[in-house]
Amino acid sequence: MSPILASAADPRHRPEAIVERILPAELRRGRGAATNVTGRYEAQKREDFDDGWTREEAPEPLATEVTWEKPKAIIARNESPDIPFDRSINPYRGCEHGCFYCYARPTHAYMGLSAGLDFETRLFAKEGAAELLERELASPKYNPAPIAFGANTDPYQPIERRYRIMRGVLEVLSRFNHPVGIVTKSALVARDIDILAPMAAKGLAKVAISVTTLDAKLAREMEPRAATPSRRLATIAALSKAGIPVTVLVAPIIPSLTDSEIERILAAAREAGASEAGYVLLRLPLELRHLVREWLLDHHPEKLDRVMSLVKDTRDGKDYDARFGIRGMGEGPYAWTIGRRFEIACDRLGLNKRRSKLTTDHFAKPKRHGEQLSLF
Repeated sequence: MSPILASAADPRHRPEAIVERILPAELRRGRGAATNVTGRYEAQKREDFDDGWTREEAPEPLATEVTWEKPKAIIARNESPDIPFDRSINPYRGCEHGCFYCYARPTHAYMGLSAGLDFETRLFAKEGAAELLERELASPKYNPAPIAFGANTDPYQPIERRYRIMRGVLEVLSRFNHPVGIVTKSALVARDIDILAPMAAKGLAKVAISVTTLDAKLAREMEPRAATPSRRLATIAALSKAGIPVTVLVAPIIPSLTDSEIERILAAAREAGASEAGYVLLRLPLELRHLVREWLLDHHPEKLDRVMSLVKDTRDGKDYDARFGIRGMGEGPYAWTIGRRFEIACDRLGLNKRRSKLTTDHFAKPKRHGEQLSLF
């Protein structure tokens, strides 16, 4: 048995325990997570498993369910010192892209749901988001600063094609000249170039495209319903051609699985038109430490030991270190090497030579409901 797994304090990390949790492949076809263990706040625990009984027919793949949520506010605030924004909007809870590594998965426990398959199949759409946003921008207490999208779940995930919540919110931000920064791995962001390009011309918009790998087969395994790597590069090109500043995010860098691609991803993105770049090392908060092990054992069992060994090397011997500044970059020799490789490649390619900055100078506060319009 692997020394890493054999010494794990959590018995759920043992290979035999992981195998028991993994659901049949035909049931989770087109999905990222391998299991659907109960959310951590639930009093009663459930685990789906294959009991060995044969089926006359193959089970139906899990369908996506979307529930309307009626929030009282739409702008979320944070005071984290290691991220460059203090407010964000998430049009959706959960994400149909199904990326197995997504650090937002544990947030589904707040809805009484699993961070596994529930996170990518039982989604929530925020009703009236555009109207809520306009109301919050109109508040006398509101002071403008860039609003981030994609900080938790992807605003351009597949269900956005139908619900168009992101589109509606962008229309509000454009109307009142409010700055916005977007992170996505979806080609659907190009749909909104007609809004984003005029905003970018006034210093009001920038977009970051996440590229984890250039290997289409590996991308399909890791991110089953996200755009292919080639489509992401094409999206970078389309946005850049439209005058929208584009950043490429090599995120997450997965030790021993995607770390060899850093320089190639940066070069391809630079050729496509990206002018800035960033990266994040694989993060394993809460349920992610189990979900990532499950995925590796299911898809790349030969990589499991090496991946987890390097993860622990960057987290002081633990699966995760939540300290600000460390959680996204790690520390130690391996993390240092990743950082230097990234810096050298960016310098060679001319990335990050000039940072695009968003401005609040053009912001025009909306009129409050019932407020009489000025005659002059």
